[in-house]
Amino acid sequence: MPENDFSLTHHDAPSVEPEPLSIAEFTEKAYLQYSMYVILDRALPFIGDGLKPVQRRIVYAMSDLGLHATAKFKKSARTVGDVLGKFHPHGDSACYEAMVLMAQPFSYRYPLIDGQGNWGSQDDPKSFAAMRYTESRLTHYAKLLLDELDQGTVEWTPNFDGTLEEPECLPARLPNVLLNGASGIAVGMATDIPPHNAREVVDACLQLLRKKTSSVEELCRCIQGPDFPTAAEIVSSREEILECYRTGMGTVRQRAKWIRQGRDIIINALPYQTSGSKILEQLGTQLKHKKLPMVSDIRDESDHEHPTRLVIELGSRRQDPETLMRHLFATTDLEKNYRVNMNMIGLDGRPQVFNLKTLLGEWIEYRLRIVRGRLEFRYGKVKDRLHILQGLLVAYLNLDEVIRIIRFSDHPFEELKSRFDLSDTQCNAILDTRLRNLAKLEEMKIRDEQAELNAEKESLEKPLGSDSALTRLVRNELKQDAEKFGDDRRSIIIERPAAKALSEADLISADPVTVVLSEQGWIRAAKGHEIDGSSLNYKTGDSYLDSAKGKSNELLLTLDSYGRTYTLPAHALPSAKSYGEPLSSYLNPQAGAVFLGLMMGNADTEYLLSTDGGYGIVALLGEITSRTKAGKATLSVPTASKVLKPCPVSDYEGDFVAILTSYGRLLLLPVGLLSRASKGKGLQIIKLGKDKAFQNAERVISIETFREGEGLKIYRGDTYLKLKPGNFDTYLSYDRACRGKPLPRGYRKAGRIERIPNGPHNQ
Repeated sequence: MPENDFSLTHHDAPSVEPEPLSIAEFTEKAYLQYSMYVILDRALPFIGDGLKPVQRRIVYAMSDLGLHATAKFKKSARTVGDVLGKFHPHGDSACYEAMVLMAQPFSYRYPLIDGQGNWGSQDDPKSFAAMRYTESRLTHYAKLLLDELDQGTVEWTPNFDGTLEEPECLPARLPNVLLNGASGIAVGMATDIPPHNAREVVDACLQLLRKKTSSVEELCRCIQGPDFPTAAEIVSSREEILECYRTGMGTVRQRAKWIRQGRDIIINALPYQTSGSKILEQLGTQLKHKKLPMVSDIRDESDHEHPTRLVIELGSRRQDPETLMRHLFATTDLEKNYRVNMNMIGLDGRPQVFNLKTLLGEWIEYRLRIVRGRLEFRYGKVKDRLHILQGLLVAYLNLDEVIRIIRFSDHPFEELKSRFDLSDTQCNAILDTRLRNLAKLEEMKIRDEQAELNAEKESLEKPLGSDSALTRLVRNELKQDAEKFGDDRRSIIIERPAAKALSEADLISADPVTVVLSEQGWIRAAKGHEIDGSSLNYKTGDSYLDSAKGKSNELLLTLDSYGRTYTLPAHALPSAKSYGEPLSSYLNPQAGAVFLGLMMGNADTEYLLSTDGGYGIVALLGEITSRTKAGKATLSVPTASKVLKPCPVSDYEGDFVAILTSYGRLLLLPVGLLSRASKGKGLQIIKLGKDKAFQNAERVISIETFREGEGLKIYRGDTYLKLKPGNFDTYLSYDRACRGKPLPRGYRKAGRIERIPNGPHNQ
């Protein structure tokens, strides 16, 4: 080659210099391409057929293998091999798992694959056998996705190596994206579409075809809500379900179904994608940790006849099963929330979150496009066949001439075409006709076929030429398919009260109990209220201090010398048959703290907490309960003051309080004059003084609450002064923070007050 020619060729060659890119630009571009691949080709379904690419390829490959609903089963490994080798060059285990999902009746509302062998169970969906052991074929429902595939309805695209073609989507006759739902996680987005009932979805489509301006609320008169494969109840409110369909996002709550038989609660339907074994494990854990005292036994009686039958045996017929089940719904998977995120790839090829109206409207547009394509494809076939039949009739009308031309002409094709004004297609059809078809009977068959095709042509021209006729055809086909493949709703929608976990106190049996505290801080509990704490045996050097009577599920608190309150588990205390256990084993008090008394009752029970400085508060047990072992700072203790024993208040407006001081003074006040508070030192109850006859300042040495009609005993050593209600006027005051009145001389050195309970023996 001459040098100038080579030079010209060299300069005309395209430049192959690399494009300079920063790492940030390259990474951003690469990640964007990857994310779009995951979104469009892996994780999100297409609105038309409701399938992801791998699902679509599995269904098409099985159809290509002839594995229709009436065919014999074939090994699943064969199907997976075809899918991977022809259309989906990815991992075999992921492909097989996608195939299994479409075959599980507890995962798919309308399964696409009919499986034979072990395809997993609701208890363990991933317990399916290997693909070499299972066999499969398509279900009858899968025909709705495949029947119109070869009728010019969808576009075809080359497979990954360009040797075959695969459909870009399948011509679904029903909105499969709603019927079977979908779930998947892409890059930066996800989808969670719940399954629905075919009859309800078709009714909504018909409503939208009748009235394009139908609102979401009108469509929801047809679609009540999701319809899961399991028969558990949907307990979300109507407004919550409507919000999911208005926005395409939200949550739906599904709750297990149960009945009561004697002492047994029978759970016969679990929420979607819930494992019975996991439920039993959760129940067993609560039972082991004594969180279900009302339950005596848990059993799994599921069998072939009853796929779900979990039995919870109550300890007594008097137990309220409704309360227990509300607790279990809140603490186990017997109730589950399902996220609704109707994110899918629309007809424009872009991912979008659809509300119900937009979703159905776009699917109807897709369906109209599919049906129009099918009719146009058939219309073209009919026209082509009529054209050929017209040429064959010409040949039969001039049979002798046609035979002569074919027999003697050197160029019969051209001569037939010019002699009878035929097209190339017609000439080829005539030349391909066998001698046996030249009989008179064949001419009659052609005329009959021509009449039938002309009638079909007219019937095809109506929907192709009229949008209303096309819509009417689609509406009729939807009704037929719904009648054939539709079924009754499985997930009944019943709005129920929200699940509520029981408090720890509610979970404890309400047995009567007496709790006893010793001087050295040892605590124990005895069943019943007949126990006298002072008559129990104590360790050497220890003695009785205080006791409280209540129920094992009530609050139990103790008060220490720093004014801190502590909460104790009454049901877990050691038996009164032993010495008990030190409070330090349950609590973590400050160094030097001394426990002064017990308080017991429900959250609304009130106690008077006071100091010997004459201050105090009336507090609710529910407000001074401590959540930690270190207790709660409740009563503020002034300098040089000491905390007194807590006193129960049964009626804030009707009870009285008696205060005895170190100067031998007594003051009686209505409790209602004192302040209610959850912390602090409170208001001054009694005014204390310092008399010349005494060396020290006056202090409160004993305080006691009593009810109207009850009497008091003022103790000095073993002797006491008995005050009856009629003798209270001397000491009773309706003004807070005043001085008490002196007791009789013999009781100026009294040490404590004790109330006399009401009763005939105390009169």
